Amino acid sequence: MTDQVLFDVRDNVATITLNAPAVLNAVSTEMLVAMQEALAKVAERSRQIRCVVLTGEGRAFCAGADLGHIDTTSAISPLESLYHPLVRRLRDLPVPFMTVVNGLAAGVGMSLALMGDFILCAKSAYFLQAFRNVGLVPDGGATWLLPRIVGRPRAMRLSLLAEKLPSDTAMQWGLVSEVVEDGDLREAAARYAQRLADGPTYALALTRALYWRSDVNSLEDQLDLENTFQRKAMGAPEFMEGVAAFKDKRKPCFREMALKESEIDWG
Repeated sequence: MTDQVLFDVRDNVATITLNAPAVLNAVSTEMLVAMQEALAKVAERSRQIRCVVLTGEGRAFCAGADLGHIDTTSAISPLESLYHPLVRRLRDLPVPFMTVVNGLAAGVGMSLALMGDFILCAKSAYFLQAFRNVGLVPDGGATWLLPRIVGRPRAMRLSLLAEKLPSDTAMQWGLVSEVVEDGDLREAAARYAQRLADGPTYALALTRALYWRSDVNSLEDQLDLENTFQRKAMGAPEFMEGVAAFKDKRKPCFREMALKESEIDWG
């Protein structure tokens, strides 16, 4: 794996760090391949990893695509071959996924940040739909994610005008889960990641799948899916432990219960 992406596992939490601070972690082909390799490692260690965190090194989360290395002559779009497979893989993670936005999240970097189930943001960080500035359209799932999170008018404004969106406004708009002071970001990230990792991983994975499907399902379809997934959850050891802990008036312990990815139907 290239040193443009760092991979570390501690206390059941896998942290993937974009590590090209000299270019504000702009995404290159090499970095995209390395991110896929990191996610492959997550799959290989599925019985150990219970939460995935994505963040950036230095003063940016990700400044978007590295435009200096885009091949416009190739018959295969980099979106088709690199970006979109990565987005789908992040969507389909069998564990909670948290993005820690430590600075600028622009272009496809903003799309990656918004893929998080829990989006933790430093107060000095900001978001930017920068595509307009270089004559491109939003990508990386931005046109699907943004209107569903902040509504069509706000999504259009961000994309058509390429205005900076400060962290506080992002919080007001419901774009992020929490904003913390810059100096508290590392500690807060570790705290939330551990809470996610300590949870009922299988049930949380089913929850992820439910919410991803909810935007394309009818109410009737979603009710059916909730029923199907609840039956799966009630048949898992986590539920038995949760009930036992409730009866014993103690905190449940889920950490030793590994997720079986094959049991989740992502649709």
